Amino acid sequence: QVRLVESGGGLVQAGGSLRLSCAASGNILSIETMGWYRQAPGNQRELVADISRIGNTNYAGSVKGRFTISRDNAKNTVYLQMNSLKPEDTAVYYCNADINVSVGSPWRRLINYWGQGTQVTVSS
Repeated sequence: QVRLVESGGGLVQAGGSLRLSCAASGNILSIETMGWYRQAPGNQRELVADISRIGNTNYAGSVKGRFTISRDNAKNTVYLQMNSLKPEDTAVYYCNADINVSVGSPWRRLINYWGQGTQVTVSS
């Protein structure tokens, strides 16, 4: 089994910073794209940022210049540094990853996984 465990959410004032972490564990052969999504009440889940295995990044326009995504492949961990936070950044943030898992040597399967979510609340 594979698990994605997020940490680092919380309550912060507008203009403040938070750093989210997401660690993947379990029967992992390799991890391809890792990313962060968020969902505010009444809204659809949206992509915040993602990063490829070799470090290519992609950001939503609303966070570009304020958020930075990074990863540590040796630790199977992805991070999201969030600066200059705004009340509209308030949401549950979810980690997402495309993970190659063994389904019986020599076979592998690429499966998409989600974390359980962590709440980020930005007060005005």
